[in-house]
Amino acid sequence: MQQIIHIHGGSAFDSYEQYLFSLENFIEFSPEKKEKKKKWKERYEEFLGEENYQILRPCFPCSDNAKFREWKMYFEKVLPYIEENCIIVAHSLGGIFITKYLSENTFPKTISGLHLVAPLYSHTSQVEQIGDFRLADNWEQSFAKNSIKKIFLYHSTDDTICPVEESKKYHEKLPQSKLQIFADRFHFIGEDFPELFENIQR
Repeated sequence: MQQIIHIHGGSAFDSYEQYLFSLENFIEFSPEKKEKKKKWKERYEEFLGEENYQILRPCFPCSDNAKFREWKMYFEKVLPYIEENCIIVAHSLGGIFITKYLSENTFPKTISGLHLVAPLYSHTSQVEQIGDFRLADNWEQSFAKNSIKKIFLYHSTDDTICPVEESKKYHEKLPQSKLQIFADRFHFIGEDFPELFENIQR
């Protein structure tokens, strides 16, 4: 049985004041109950089969005001349970987190496939920033010391949260990666993601 580690997204800020600004101006509350449909990240077992894959979904701390140091500490609690030839799927802020982690640390196992979905690279806005997730110059050199068999990038041109140029920057640094660009997936928060599931099974 192969493992899939799903690393979710979040929001990061360069200062506490910027977090408060975002909280005051961009976060809304609604008392209306909405029907919740399962997103693709909750449907691995459905599409891939529980008998074939073990899904690990670590819930990283304080994702609304995420700090790399805190996420790293928590991720290292997961490492003892990770097996050889695992698959890592990282979405949005999760993408820059795992990239930074792998560029600063040697991963203890071979990674069969690294899938970065709408990954943040350097984009900042009033809504959110990079915080301490910022990548070092020439990060790809130390990143390369890890054993990663395949790297996939996924992005959509209609993503207004994390522009498609972010994945293009990753692809430039990691030319061995496969970049798939879509026109209508926004920030990949929908119910289905057949291309990801197909690539996982290859």
